[in-house]
Amino acid sequence: MTVFDELAGQRAAVEVLQKAAGAAAAIVRGDQVPAGAMTHAWLFTGPPGSGRSMAARAFAAALQCVNGGCGTCAACHTTLGGTHADVRFVVPDGLSIAVSEMRALVLRAASSPTQGRWQVLLVEDADRLTEAAGNALLKAIEEPPPRTVFLLCTPSTHPEDVSVTIRSRCRVVSLTTPSAAAIAGVLVARDGASEADAAWAAAAAQGHVGRARKLARDPASRDRRQAVLGIPRKLTSISAAFDAAAMLISSAEEEAAASVSEVSAKEKAELETALGAGGTGKGAAAAARGTAGILKDLERKQKSRATRAQRDALDRALMDLAGLYRDVLAFTLKSGTAPVHADVAEMTRAAAAKWTPESALRRLEAVLACREAIDANVKPKIAVEAMMLSLWQG
Repeated sequence: MTVFDELAGQRAAVEVLQKAAGAAAAIVRGDQVPAGAMTHAWLFTGPPGSGRSMAARAFAAALQCVNGGCGTCAACHTTLGGTHADVRFVVPDGLSIAVSEMRALVLRAASSPTQGRWQVLLVEDADRLTEAAGNALLKAIEEPPPRTVFLLCTPSTHPEDVSVTIRSRCRVVSLTTPSAAAIAGVLVARDGASEADAAWAAAAAQGHVGRARKLARDPASRDRRQAVLGIPRKLTSISAAFDAAAMLISSAEEEAAASVSEVSAKEKAELETALGAGGTGKGAAAAARGTAGILKDLERKQKSRATRAQRDALDRALMDLAGLYRDVLAFTLKSGTAPVHADVAEMTRAAAAKWTPESALRRLEAVLACREAIDANVKPKIAVEAMMLSLWQG
């Protein structure tokens, strides 16, 4: 077993990373390695759910492990768990990564390793770097400190996702959408899911490993999916379309609140304790007034995190809805392709008997247009209401 075993369907990428980890170990030993075998900056790209951050974490563990990522030693466990002293993770809570955060992390990454073999700075969702944050990171990549490695994750190498200058200084590792069979195999081996549940979850997740894992083990996620897939039958009038939009937005908000509430409450309690909450004495009132700004900054950060979580939850629902209309289109065309949502195939076949291929395609395009609008910062409520009206009109 190695740290790369949980990467579903990414054999080519794993081979590249394993060879680089071997070269990195040789560099630490002082051996000569071929030019280009190992580099200081890596860019992991691939569609959502392909395992970009998982691949980057596995590579970080392999760099720190004396056995190239055995998956059992302390270096592997601490790196994958996010507690290794020489591996720093940038996981954006909100919609962007600020320049102040990036400068501080780059400065820390420039120091020599204290426990491990390399200093590693891993930036998940590097496409959320602000322009200033990207420039701060670029300067560090252009003048890399010795024994420091930068690992960046982004959906693609498009300039909107990552600047051309950063891309040109990184070695690109391209991940692909894993097959349903590969995802199901990981769910069975890693999570202990039954073969039937794993196969269903892998197909329903449409190539998204994290989504498949949630569907396989979380009943609430399955219930939310069923509610989304029932939307087309409810679009019988204009008022029903607006009701469906409100339900979808409300469901995304509830899911987001459930995912961040515990973390936010813990952060606030820890900060209040650190700032002396509940203290008494002459200076207690003055100290409380002085901490108001710090608490306000935390609330702003938590609000941004909640917004990001809501958008992510809404996007998952839209992908389920897009898969449904894709199935209807496939049935109208008699393509013979396997449905994404096999458990509601009877419903999609019934819809296919009533709709023309053009009508099914218009509905699918309406869902995809809604995703693009939200990505372009259109208010989710407005984008979803417009989508529902388009779905009702057909």
